[in-house]
Amino acid sequence: MKYYAPKGLSDILPEEIPYWHAVEGEVRSAMSSYNYREIRTPMMEKTEVFARGVGEDTDVVSKEMYTFDDKGGRSMTLRPENTASVVRAYLEHKFFGKEELSKWYYVGPMFRYEAPQKGRSRQFHQYGAEAIGSDDPALDAELITLAIDILTSLGLEDVGLKLNSIGCPADREDYIEELVSYLEPKQEGLCADCQERLTTNPLRILDCKNETCQEIVKDGPVMTDHLCEDCQVHFDEVKSYLGELEVDYVIEPKLVRGLDYYTKTVFEVFSEDLGAQDALVGGGRYDGLVELFGGEPTPAVGFAGGIERLVLLLEELERVSHSGEGLDLYVATIDEESKKVAVKIQRELRKVGLITEVDYLGKSLQGQLGYADRYDAKYTAILGPRELEDDELTLRNMESGDQIKVSLDNYVEDIGKRITD
Repeated sequence: MKYYAPKGLSDILPEEIPYWHAVEGEVRSAMSSYNYREIRTPMMEKTEVFARGVGEDTDVVSKEMYTFDDKGGRSMTLRPENTASVVRAYLEHKFFGKEELSKWYYVGPMFRYEAPQKGRSRQFHQYGAEAIGSDDPALDAELITLAIDILTSLGLEDVGLKLNSIGCPADREDYIEELVSYLEPKQEGLCADCQERLTTNPLRILDCKNETCQEIVKDGPVMTDHLCEDCQVHFDEVKSYLGELEVDYVIEPKLVRGLDYYTKTVFEVFSEDLGAQDALVGGGRYDGLVELFGGEPTPAVGFAGGIERLVLLLEELERVSHSGEGLDLYVATIDEESKKVAVKIQRELRKVGLITEVDYLGKSLQGQLGYADRYDAKYTAILGPRELEDDELTLRNMESGDQIKVSLDNYVEDIGKRITD
């Protein structure tokens, strides 16, 4: 019987890992420079955390969540996104009484039951940032520039920003009433999902990918025409700060994002190299979510980016250096006695940070040298009866072929200096 990974779940293989390390490294570096601290939430929560936080009528909750009863009969869900979990943690651990502004980030797997496609799996990985405790438009701009900085630090050049405001709940109520009035006479032309959304969640019709639906909403009412004075001022200030930061953007009036908790600013950071599915990061404000979870009214803003699609793009564009891969030193041995010394040498070199390897396959000396070459070893140390008798080893530069003798009394310093120079 053959075993395969479940549909929509995939292995991340060793040759792919350098790209993941590059993304995760740049994420952590950028988050640190912006003073965001890491939080790690559980991979499952009580189902009501997501049902209440994300929204009962969203596709995520109604169609895509992995939900099950545990052995205690409690309804549990694998996290489909992390903002609701972060807010739950913020309230549970009473950070509202510990710090005025909580700036956190995360990296980890999420789960949604949806049709697998390139760059989108049922287990997928996201990085994200959340800032809880301030309604300052400058903070919206900071999150946007943080998202852009992560992508550009990875070598992406064709990065752009789509920006919109969906206002406060009162603004949306007025807008939705006008949108429904516009769409009802045209509902027969909408796809089946959007015909249902017309009564459950009309805003989701705006970002439906069906071309017919897009054509219908193209000439419909625009959300930014329905912003109250406070929301309009906030949006204008966000644009002003982006101008100060020299961040270009395009206003996308149909951008609403797919989760119910968003308010005011919403945005997507995209790359033209991805084609039609161009969004790499999405986010916005969610000023009502903390209160929805039982806390005091607390403004917040954040974003999340998918790692799989970013890795695919980096692979295609060859924007990640592999210079850090390969062995620093392969210790080739001739007999069992020299191998016993070799494993001691290897351990001491590993203590100073060198990547080393010895033979575990019973290869001949020639076979070991071939193995060292195949795995891009910078140097090979050759150790046999003659070297042991002379209390030294032969060090070969694998690129030039030059060989020297190194004393076993100070090999750590000597080899380390040659490899790191």
